[in-house]
Amino acid sequence: MDTDETFDLSAAGLRADGTDLRISVEVLASKLESSLPGRTRVERHGGGLLGRGEKRVRRLRVELGGCAYELSAAGERVECSRERQVGGISIKREPLDPGEWVAALTGELREEAQRSADARSALEGLVG
Repeated sequence: MDTDETFDLSAAGLRADGTDLRISVEVLASKLESSLPGRTRVERHGGGLLGRGEKRVRRLRVELGGCAYELSAAGERVECSRERQVGGISIKREPLDPGEWVAALTGELREEAQRSADARSALEGLVG
């Protein structure tokens, strides 16, 4: 199985609903945090009484190339977007469905991997 198929399978849950969706977001956030620590920010919030329960991903942001990829999770809903940036200033924000978001992020990682050993090992970590 090539890396495209492997990553597509690991991110396929983003197209699902309910529990599968929450688990997929958690797994994806964890992989991105460990693979791209300097470029990934994950905000988590607690559940349950007084927010002391299990912490879940609320927002995930990956800055890569000239773009920032953002995923927001609220309950069983996920919203994704991509911001094009120039000099750290956002010039265009476009909403993407989760499948498009994963494909765009993967494509950006592949381009970056051709230029950088760090990005290459991050991509291997995501698809491995």
